[in-house]
Amino acid sequence: MMMYSQLKAAAKAEGISMNQFIMLAVAEKIATLSTMDYLEERAKRGSREKFLTVLEKAPDVEPEDYDRL
Repeated sequence: MMMYSQLKAAAKAEGISMNQFIMLAVAEKIATLSTMDYLEERAKRGSREKFLTVLEKAPDVEPEDYDRL
């Protein structure tokens, strides 16, 4: 029953019905899984050599003051 209470409170806080809240939660999960699949496929096509080739084109300069940590 604890999860039901949490669901009810979360939906109320968002100002939507519990059904809408569940639908949004499922949609977010599906989007996350789709994104993970996409990134995994992209990673398969990547290569360290290509990355280093592109990185070599970046200038070796100190960052501006506003860009320092």
